[in-house]
Amino acid sequence: MKTTNTKRLLSLLLVLILALGAAPLFGLTASAATEAKIAAAQSHTVGLRTDGTVAAVGSNTYGQLNVSSWKDIVAVSVGAYHTVGLKADGTVEAVGANYMNQCSVSLWTNITAVSTGCEHTVGLKKDGTVAALGYNLNGQCNVSSWTTIDAVSAGWLHTVGLKKDGNVVAVGHNGYGQCDVSSWTDIAAVSAGWLHTVGLKKDGKVVAVGDNLAYQCDVSSWTDIVAVAAGAEHTVGLKKDGTVVAIGNNAYGPLNVWSWTNIVAISAGDDYTVGLKSDGTVVAAGRNLSGECNVSGWNLTKSAASELTLFQRIWDWILRYIFFGWIWM
Repeated sequence: MKTTNTKRLLSLLLVLILALGAAPLFGLTASAATEAKIAAAQSHTVGLRTDGTVAAVGSNTYGQLNVSSWKDIVAVSVGAYHTVGLKADGTVEAVGANYMNQCSVSLWTNITAVSTGCEHTVGLKKDGTVAALGYNLNGQCNVSSWTTIDAVSAGWLHTVGLKKDGNVVAVGHNGYGQCDVSSWTDIAAVSAGWLHTVGLKKDGKVVAVGDNLAYQCDVSSWTDIVAVAAGAEHTVGLKKDGTVVAIGNNAYGPLNVWSWTNIVAISAGDDYTVGLKSDGTVVAAGRNLSGECNVSGWNLTKSAASELTLFQRIWDWILRYIFFGWIWM
């Protein structure tokens, strides 16, 4: 009788586990909820799921997509060949090219925001100061004197900081005037592109300086903007109603965003644009030479486990069968 009762108990336990077992038995576990985010770069794209894990597509030449083990991430940023993730505890993860020490962030603590340039990485500290490392030939890492910074954005060869009072500072390459932001006031957000810088004003209007060969700085007519993103030669703006505007070089189609709706976040890569929709899905337009726009299968409100392939799910069920079969014996 005792054996029969034990088997019944095990059977009941098995049924409950299988009924609730949407996540793999030997897979990832969910971490604290966070806000979904996206980041586009030269040839790879990264998405932050609400469970704190990270998805990535595109070129992996330097291992910049090797983020599957990351967890408890609250923000992501991507450079030309590296990827950086900010953890909930204020420390930072980084993978990819490190020939300029752009990934040497393991000692950073008390970080509240991260941004990556072509070959440099910038971190905003809790006290409003800024850390930076990586390629510094143009002085883009010379931020040690900055204080009362509220946000940072790293461009190709320059770095921009938004101060708590709405003013803006910048260092680095200024060959096209991309660092001429000292006169800006009432700024709510900044984005540094390849050779230009974009600022979102508190009234929803936009300002821009720097290279304007492709008209990427012609944003003075934009209104009702809630977020901005600067790419290589294009600029993207997210409107209050969830639609998107874009201007600049459209040779590869990064401006083809007029049909997008229900967008809550945007990111501009070199020659492509990525948008996060309110339902957690992701859209992309522009160059896709390395698969950087292959995001149609993403849903960043779902856990990594829920995005398992059919083969992975079958293998998981085999493991379940073996595991519970062994218990039964």
